[in-house]
Amino acid sequence: MEWENQTILVEFFLKGLSGYPRLELLFFALILIMYVVILLGNGTLILISIWDPHLHTPMYFFLGNLSFLDICYTTTSIPSTLVSFLSERKAISFSGCAIQMFLGLAMGTTECVLLGMMAFDRYVAICNPLRYPVIMSKDSYVPMAAGSWIIGVINSAVQTAFVVQLPFCGNNVINHFSCEILAIMKLACADISGNEFIMLVATTLFILTPLLLIIISYTLIIVSILKIRSSEGRSKVFSTCSAHLTVVIIFYGTIFFMYAKPKSQEFPGDDKLQTSDKLISLFYGVVTPMLNPIIYSLRNKDVKIAVKYLLNQKAIQ
Repeated sequence: MEWENQTILVEFFLKGLSGYPRLELLFFALILIMYVVILLGNGTLILISIWDPHLHTPMYFFLGNLSFLDICYTTTSIPSTLVSFLSERKAISFSGCAIQMFLGLAMGTTECVLLGMMAFDRYVAICNPLRYPVIMSKDSYVPMAAGSWIIGVINSAVQTAFVVQLPFCGNNVINHFSCEILAIMKLACADISGNEFIMLVATTLFILTPLLLIIISYTLIIVSILKIRSSEGRSKVFSTCSAHLTVVIIFYGTIFFMYAKPKSQEFPGDDKLQTSDKLISLFYGVVTPMLNPIIYSLRNKDVKIAVKYLLNQKAIQ
C-alpha cells in the first residue's frame, strides 16, 4: 500500500483566524456574548414550554426540542473555538475531532428533519384545524421528534465512520474554526469520491427531502390563507407560522450558501478556504441559534405572555 510509510495523524490544528490576531480577540468577545444569549434565550424557551400548561401543544413541544438542539449544537463547537482564540497552539486530537464532527453533523441533520416536522405541524393546524387534535396527538408528535433525533444520530454515525477510516498522512491543518466534515475530508490522502457519494445521498434524504416537505406545506398554507376573505383573518393565521418560516429561510439560506458550491472542483490538498466562507460558517453555527428564540419571542404572542409571566413571578419571589 502507498500509505504504509506515511505518518498517521494523532492531532489536527485548527487554523481559524490565526492570521488575524486582533480579529481573534474581537471574535472571542462577540462569540462569547452570543453564546450566553443562546443559552439564556433557548433555555428560557425550554423552561416556558415545560412550565406553562398553555404551551403543552405539539408546536411548542417541537420548539422546545429545537431550542435544546441549538444549545447542544453550539456547545459542541463554541467552547473549543473560544479556547482556540486565546491559545497559540490550536490543536485538537484526532478522537476529539471525530467526536466534534459526529456531534455537529448529528445536530445539523436533526435540525433539518425537525424543521420539516414543524412545517407539517403548521400545515395540519391551518389547513385541517378540525382534525388537528387527532393527527397531531401525543402518540404522533413525540415519535416525530424522537425520529428526528434518531435520524440525525444514524446519519452522522455513518458519515463519521467512513471519514475517520480515511488515511490522513500529510497536511494536518484544518482551515476552519472546528472539525467540519468537508474540511476534514479534504485533508485525506486518498480518493474521497465514495465519501462524497454518501454525503450526496444523505444530503438528498435528510436536507433536501425535509426542505421539499417544508415547501409543499407552506404552498398549501399560503393557498389556504389566500382563501380567507378578511385581511385580519389572513394576518392572524399567517402569524402562527411566520416565525417558523423565518427560521427556515435563515437556516437553509445559510446552508445553501455554504454547501451549494461545486466542491468536486476543489483539489483535495487545496487549503485556501476564503475568510468570508469561514465567517458564513460561523454565522450558521452561532448567529442562527441565537436568532431562533428572538424570532419566536418577537413573532409569537403566547411566548411573549409566558415570558412576561415568568419574569413577573421571579420578580415577586
